[in-house]
Amino acid sequence: MALAVTKTQLDNGLTVVLKEMHHAPVATFMVWYRVGSRNEIPGRTGVSHWVEHMMFKGTPQHPGHLLDRIISREGGHWNAFTWLDYTAYYETMPADRIDIALRLEADRMANTAMLPDEVESERTVILQERAMYANEPRFLLDEELTAAAFRVHPYHHEVIGDTADLVSMTRDDLYGHYRRHYVPNNAIAVVVGDFDTATMLARIAELFGGAAAGEAAAPIRRAEPPQMGERRVTIHGPGDTAFLTFAYRAPAAGHPDYPAMTLLNAAFAGGSSLGMFAGGGSNRSSRLYKALVTTELAAGAYGSLIPTIDPFLYTINAVVRAGRAPAEVEAALESELARLATEPITPAELQKALKRARAQFIMAGESISGQAQLLGAAEATTGDYGWFETVLERLSQVTPEDIDRVRAAYLTPRNRTVGLYLPDGHAAAADDDEPAEMDE
Repeated sequence: MALAVTKTQLDNGLTVVLKEMHHAPVATFMVWYRVGSRNEIPGRTGVSHWVEHMMFKGTPQHPGHLLDRIISREGGHWNAFTWLDYTAYYETMPADRIDIALRLEADRMANTAMLPDEVESERTVILQERAMYANEPRFLLDEELTAAAFRVHPYHHEVIGDTADLVSMTRDDLYGHYRRHYVPNNAIAVVVGDFDTATMLARIAELFGGAAAGEAAAPIRRAEPPQMGERRVTIHGPGDTAFLTFAYRAPAAGHPDYPAMTLLNAAFAGGSSLGMFAGGGSNRSSRLYKALVTTELAAGAYGSLIPTIDPFLYTINAVVRAGRAPAEVEAALESELARLATEPITPAELQKALKRARAQFIMAGESISGQAQLLGAAEATTGDYGWFETVLERLSQVTPEDIDRVRAAYLTPRNRTVGLYLPDGHAAAADDDEPAEMDE
C-alpha cells in the first residue's frame, strides 16, 4: 500500500504524522502516548488505563461535562484506548471542524486537572469494571495465562491493573504518571483526512509547540528470560463453556521473524497478525478450523498474534463444544501441530494466507480513521509508520521454508504456556487426563 505520508518532529520532540485523503470531507486526529501497561510497576498496575479515564474529566478550558457536547454537536466522534504499549486518543470530525480536536488535545496534554473527588469517583467505576471481568471466562483465563507466561517483564499484568493497586493508588500517583508521560517528546500526533499538509503542520506547531519536553522515557530493563519448559494453568469459574489456549512466546513486531509468524498464523489458524485494528474474516479453510471445528470438537478456534514493542505471545485458542471433553480438544490440537511439522505449509497454502492477510490489511485501512490507527500503531510500536507501508512487501518475501523455520523455533512445548478454563462443576475437572493445575 503506497502511502503519501509526511512525518516530522517539532523542536520539543512531538512526532507528527500527516496523510491527506480527500475522498470525503472528514478528518481524524489522534494523539498516541508511548505509555501503556508495560510501563507500570507493581503497586501502580492499571495506572495508564486510569489516567485515560481521567483525561475525559476535562480541563478548566474544556470542562468534562461539556466535552461530549462539544464533539457531538459538530457531528464528531471521539474515544480513547489503552494497550500494552501505548495510550491513544482520537476524534473523527467534519474536516472543517477538526481544529476543535487539535485544541482539545493540546489542552488535555497540559492541563488535565484530576480533581481528588473525580479520582475517587473514577476509582469506583474502574473497580466495578474490574469486578465485571470476574464473570468473563476469557478474561480470567487470559489473566492467569499471561501472568504465568511473563514472570519478569511487565507484560505480566492486565491493562486494567490488579485490584490491590486500584484500591491503594492515590491521586498523586495518577497525576505523577500523567505529568511524567504526557509530554510532547513521548507523543505522536497523527492526522488523516481532508486537509492541507502545510496548513495542518503549522497549526499543530502553534498549538503543541509551546509545550515543554519532558525527560526521556526510561527503557524497560526487565527482559523476560528464555522459557525452560511448558507451564500450565487451570482456572475454574462461572459459565457453562470450557476454553483452551496454547500461548507461545513470540517475536516482537520489529523482529525479522515477525512476517513469517504472521503468515504461519494466517495459514494454520486463518488469523490476522497485522495489528489490533486489522480486519477479520472467515478461517473455515484453515487447518486449525478443520481439525477442531469441522470435527465438532470445538465451537470455535482461532489464532492471535499482535504487534508489540517487546516479545509477546502467539496464542491458539479453542472454545470447547458442549458435550466434548477439553482433553479431546487438546489432543486434537497437539496432533494438528505435530502434522504441521511433518506436513509443512505448502506454497498453495502460503499464497492463500498471503491473500487473506492482504485482504484483512486493506479492510483495516479503508476508512480515514482506520488509516490513522494503522499509522499511529506502527509509529508507536516500531518507531516507524512505514512498518505498515512496507508490510505487504515483506510478507510477499516469506517462503514456505521461512514458515517452517519459525514453526520449529517458536511452536515448541518448552516455549508455551497452556491455559484451561473449566466452568464450575464441569465434569472434566475430575478427569485424570486433564492437565494438573499449576502450582503458584
